[in-house]
Amino acid sequence: MSAPAVHPVDFEPADAGRQIYATRRRVGGLDAAIVFSLMILLLTILPSLAILPGTSADIGRPASVLCVLMFAWWAASRFHPRLIMPGPQPVRWAVLIFFLSLLISYAVGYERGLTAMEANAADRLLLGAAAFFGAILLAADGLSNWDRVRVVLKVLIWCCVYMSFVGLLQQVMPVDPVSYLKLPGLQTGELIGLQERGGGLRVAATTTHYLELCGTLGLVWPIALHFAMYTPSQRERRAYTFAAVMITFGILETISRSGILAMAIGILMLMPLWAWRRRYNILVLGLGLFGMVSAISPGIGRTLINLFADASDDPSITSRTERYAMVGHYFSERPWLGRGTGTWVPPMYQYLDNQWLRTALENGVAGILAQAALHIIALVVAAIAFRRATNPADRHFCLSLVSVQVIAIFIAYTFDCFAYSTYTVVLGLMIGLCGAVWRFTHPARQVRTSTPRWFG
Repeated sequence: MSAPAVHPVDFEPADAGRQIYATRRRVGGLDAAIVFSLMILLLTILPSLAILPGTSADIGRPASVLCVLMFAWWAASRFHPRLIMPGPQPVRWAVLIFFLSLLISYAVGYERGLTAMEANAADRLLLGAAAFFGAILLAADGLSNWDRVRVVLKVLIWCCVYMSFVGLLQQVMPVDPVSYLKLPGLQTGELIGLQERGGGLRVAATTTHYLELCGTLGLVWPIALHFAMYTPSQRERRAYTFAAVMITFGILETISRSGILAMAIGILMLMPLWAWRRRYNILVLGLGLFGMVSAISPGIGRTLINLFADASDDPSITSRTERYAMVGHYFSERPWLGRGTGTWVPPMYQYLDNQWLRTALENGVAGILAQAALHIIALVVAAIAFRRATNPADRHFCLSLVSVQVIAIFIAYTFDCFAYSTYTVVLGLMIGLCGAVWRFTHPARQVRTSTPRWFG
């Protein structure tokens, strides 16, 4: 069953003027969806190391700067009665808890005493957190209806298709095409290039690292699958089926267990809503894609199988487990509030490849609980929206957002995800969308249909 073009709760009486029954679906000038679309284009099309002159890779990307401005935009709206978003929003509380944990540990770090490198890293992390919060809050409070959410997600899906295509070009071309993606006025750092793993090459496309590409595409994959199943026309469904296939190729190109397990989690979470025919089609399509990848690059196929067959002897796993004793030693010194926000600075200290461990060292038990609360609150509000929704397409979309949070919780065990801006911003958007669908399905009309007049 396809989603209706107009959702029943997208309409509300206007509060003034001759168009007393004008719909809030009307887009008046610049709105949050347009800003998000521009930000996603900057985030994915330009290389992640293309930054403003005189800035660092953490906060100097045009997309990161725009996200910080989005946070300032949201904060400024709280001081104006016509711009403020009325009504409750649980995601705001999750952001507040996480922000307070970062701020307290930031102060604790300075009380402990920081080197110049640690102090600079702490300052950069707070600015990166502002970009993260900007994506969350503007998505939760600024997207006015289901249609505007779809606009943002369509842009995100096709930008992920673009990154997957760039990764495919990296596999087959003798030169890296990302090195030619330059925008006048931006400076570009050294690209990571290609890395061999088994019999295949790992690619990063326009992201900083292979795991960042894998994690970003893993978050978007359930959403692409949703659009492939529930867009209104058959032509659109075919287009988004192609998009889902390309994103799957992009995940496989990274030759990472995390991406395959992310897709498995998405399928297991969404499968209860599927008919048996759809489950069979997904299984056949998945096996067919694996066969195609193996035919195009036999080394990748063999390596993907060996990732699980020889997992106990894989250096990428053993090196992670060998760090547990070292992490336990540092954690025991400052267990509650950590050593300071952003102060675990590789390569000054060892790479952990585990965001939960890094949060434990930097922010302590309080930071772990705050990070968990951010994911859990987003998951719960999306689950509530799933129970409230009556349209099959909306229910499937809400469950897709639930699966994204489960995937994000898992991915945080596999790499330092908050150190990579592309992944962090996409995760922030997904968390914000959980708050948006909670608002769209709220039984109280003044909460469900309220929207700020950004530039209307």
